[in-house]
Amino acid sequence: MAKRHVAVLMGGFSSERPVSLSSGKACADALEAEGYRVSRVDVGRDVSEVLSALEPDVAFNALHGPFGEDGTIQGILEYLQIPYTHSGVLASALAMNKGQAKIVAGAAGIPVAPSRVMDRFDIGAEHPMEPPYVVKPVCEGSSFGVVIVGEGQAHPPQVIGSSEWRYGDAVMVERFVHGRELTCAVMGDRALGVTEIVPQGHSFYDYDSKYAPGGSKHECPAKVSPIIYQKILTLALKAHQAIGCRGVSRSDFRYDDRHSEDGELIWLEVNTQPGMTPTSLVPELAAAAGLGFGELLSWMVEDASCSR
Repeated sequence: MAKRHVAVLMGGFSSERPVSLSSGKACADALEAEGYRVSRVDVGRDVSEVLSALEPDVAFNALHGPFGEDGTIQGILEYLQIPYTHSGVLASALAMNKGQAKIVAGAAGIPVAPSRVMDRFDIGAEHPMEPPYVVKPVCEGSSFGVVIVGEGQAHPPQVIGSSEWRYGDAVMVERFVHGRELTCAVMGDRALGVTEIVPQGHSFYDYDSKYAPGGSKHECPAKVSPIIYQKILTLALKAHQAIGCRGVSRSDFRYDDRHSEDGELIWLEVNTQPGMTPTSLVPELAAAAGLGFGELLSWMVEDASCSR
């Protein structure tokens, strides 16, 4: 029996368009190799009409950022009754809003750093919190707009209130957590494993260290104690379930072990549309768990549904 017709949604018009195009191409190529009939859709404002004409069996969502990751495209797919991959409308919208997601995660017993959501224009000459802290857009991904304020900095970064800022007026001010960058992928009801991300030549895991070849080094599996490793697996699955995610997600953590192996482990966020580029983390974690890229994507296609 012929495999199903899959529309791979990519591109879009968020800041993460280049990443999405890379993810989409990799996924489309791999799904074709698995025998699926694939239509590649560079998503524009006419996506509803395009999909209605294509009549795919499944939409593989390879979009990133606003519109593709925040419940908007999910709502369109629900309206069209086209089964789709990844999380549904509510979980996507919730996970994309960092402030609201942290409230839900914290209520579920997941450790989060102290933070507050503010209008960027309310951050004036005085620090909104004792440094060090991080300022990040509430609803962006790929580290766009993230600013780290160090202990010795005299005042908040001026760029946040300037006309150069392009990431919306709502920002989250969060206590900076020292330590190591760890991430854990979840597939359905299973946490796949933990990777440590070591930025190469960058002060933190920013856009270039995420997507440029050689921008970061991945330790997979992460070299942490078995107790911490298991704790991350448990917390990532708990976050996936508390937010209401479906399909594949990825939770990011900071782990401060400067003073003891127990250290401080803090959950940062869950990504409902994790990258699927050649340097992305989820395919790497799946491979370490014995699942090839084509197998992972086939599982995602077969897992697709509406009313997620």
